[in-house]
Amino acid sequence: MVACGLFLTSAGCHWGSNRKNVVGTQLHQQGHYTAAMQQFQQVVAEDPGNPDGYYNLAATMHRLAKDRQDPKMMDDALNLYQQCLDLSPNHVECHRGLAVLLIDTGKPDRAFALVKNWATRVPGAADPRIELARLYEETGDAGTALQHLESAVQLDANNSRAWLALGRLRESGGDDAQALQNYQRALALNGGQPAVAERVAVLNRRLNSKIDASLNANNVMIAQPPPAPAVGRTQF
Repeated sequence: MVACGLFLTSAGCHWGSNRKNVVGTQLHQQGHYTAAMQQFQQVVAEDPGNPDGYYNLAATMHRLAKDRQDPKMMDDALNLYQQCLDLSPNHVECHRGLAVLLIDTGKPDRAFALVKNWATRVPGAADPRIELARLYEETGDAGTALQHLESAVQLDANNSRAWLALGRLRESGGDDAQALQNYQRALALNGGQPAVAERVAVLNRRLNSKIDASLNANNVMIAQPPPAPAVGRTQF
């Protein structure tokens, strides 16, 4: 089963639906899924053109369906994801959520087809390739995932998500030096990422430790300047 960290958006067309999306998001983050679902149901009832409302409701129902092992609720979540995409064909989180649901329900081929079709439909966009890379990584094909992430940063060199994903993949593959550069690039594009700043600090310490260990193993001595002559004792 592919793990999915659900991100609930809070944008809306009207103040009321926006507020309910925010409240529902907070309830979801606190683990109150049924109460969150009620908020999102009100959003889609009051503002049926709001794709985030459909996504939020689908994501919450998806979570409850997994917890309860409820296939009917899983089908309802699938339909809600599809309604979200009907309203917003490039909705990133909705593509991710629907792909995860398809894998959860034993349909990995449909999950890959969903994201590949998205990438074909918007060939100049980085987001479909980021999500496609995540699917490949989570199904054990890190090599293909890397290719898609490299394609993503070539398409959009200012996409912080792409650089972050590339850094994570390279760190998991043991390439700390390249991962550090990717994390630094992601942080330069979006400084409000404390978790990324922590990874930069960790990798800096790790790489410095490796350099120190290598120097010690090879008995490399760093040259020291000669001592300065004592004042008043210089002899000619």
